[in-house]
Amino acid sequence: MWFGKKTGQSKRATTRTPDRDNVARKSAQGGRRRVAEEELVRRKLPVDYLATGMKVVEPDRPWTDIPVLLQEFVITDPSQVEVLRHYCNWVMAEAPESVMAAIEQRIEALRTGAHNPFAEEAALHEELPRARKAYADVMDFVDSTTRAIEQGSMVDLQVARPLVRQCVESIKANPNALFWLARVKSQDAYTAEHSLRVAIFAIAFGRFMDMTEEDLEIVGLCGLLHDLGKLKIKSDILNKPSRLDPDEMSAMQKHAEFGWRMLQNSPSAVPDIVLDVTRHHHERLNGTGYPDGLKAQQISRFARLIAIVDVYDAITSDRVYRGALSSSEAIRILYEGREEQFDPDMIEAFIRMVGVYPPGSLVELTTGEVAIVRGSHPAHRLKPRVEIVLGPDKTPCKRRLLDLAGNPPDMAGNAYGVRRTLPDNAYGVSLQQEIDRVAAV
Repeated sequence: MWFGKKTGQSKRATTRTPDRDNVARKSAQGGRRRVAEEELVRRKLPVDYLATGMKVVEPDRPWTDIPVLLQEFVITDPSQVEVLRHYCNWVMAEAPESVMAAIEQRIEALRTGAHNPFAEEAALHEELPRARKAYADVMDFVDSTTRAIEQGSMVDLQVARPLVRQCVESIKANPNALFWLARVKSQDAYTAEHSLRVAIFAIAFGRFMDMTEEDLEIVGLCGLLHDLGKLKIKSDILNKPSRLDPDEMSAMQKHAEFGWRMLQNSPSAVPDIVLDVTRHHHERLNGTGYPDGLKAQQISRFARLIAIVDVYDAITSDRVYRGALSSSEAIRILYEGREEQFDPDMIEAFIRMVGVYPPGSLVELTTGEVAIVRGSHPAHRLKPRVEIVLGPDKTPCKRRLLDLAGNPPDMAGNAYGVRRTLPDNAYGVSLQQEIDRVAAV
């Protein structure tokens, strides 16, 4: 499981800890300095928990695949941690035992769902206006970027990061606001909306995995720009309503390299990891992806993350050649592709984040009542928080909120549960109408 495995017995050593973490102090009597000694231990740590003063003993990929100067080094600067966070999932690290114990407690809380990374700082009705503005601002950026590329103009990406930061702030306050907005989809605007939805889910996924705020902005930027190269693909290929032939598929696959080159030629500086993700988000662990046929640990951490979110949104969206599949079907497909195609630890974490019934879903309860999913529980994927909107006879009723994780009883004394998911607009219940209603509260 993500955030939870140890790698056998710890290697122990007794040595002096780095000066910046255990500062030598003057004794009251003689004014002499002494450095406290503490037992060091080695642990396999997710990269989000690395800090200055720790020694990096071994990464999860060859040292030559990571842009660092030294091997087995003590972290002395946050920029070193940033590089490791971008390219690695975990490293074998060495630190004082007390430091490792505190980190392991945080990891266990995330693994079991005891820690809720989506704690709501604002109510849904309070956050929706800001989320709507963020969503609209990013869509305006996508539209203007599309026009610039169509006219052969250079793309200025300086405004992209502040827009992504708006999404980060909204997700920190209440992720369900952008989750709801992302579920209202237009088949005609798939390419543009897809990039924004991938950015939203990537930021949320990064937060779920306890990424730093800096990395949330970077991963959001990766999501927003990952399919930029599709703007160079002919529309008759991009919008073909049937299966692509081999030549058309080859042309379609070139979008990854097109996007990479476009970002390289941008007048604005683009982080290296965004370039990497744009080129490699279609690589697969077994080497069957494109454009470079990378395998396993050759694929960066952020490219692995975007690959999962990209496929999830594609499966759950209406396309010109097929209708949208349900979230549960998308989860099944991703789960079956773990190990071979997708990072298995990330897949398990993504399933915990999304849940079986994502926020904004319409569901029928075991009582026959119809409800909108308000939020999910990482530790209780089958028991979301819902708002009942229709009675058993499928007519409007007095609305009420239920947290199914608490096993509330129905009129017969049985615990409420979800019977099935429903498509948007079932029984006249529209998510867009619900968004308008909640935002007006």
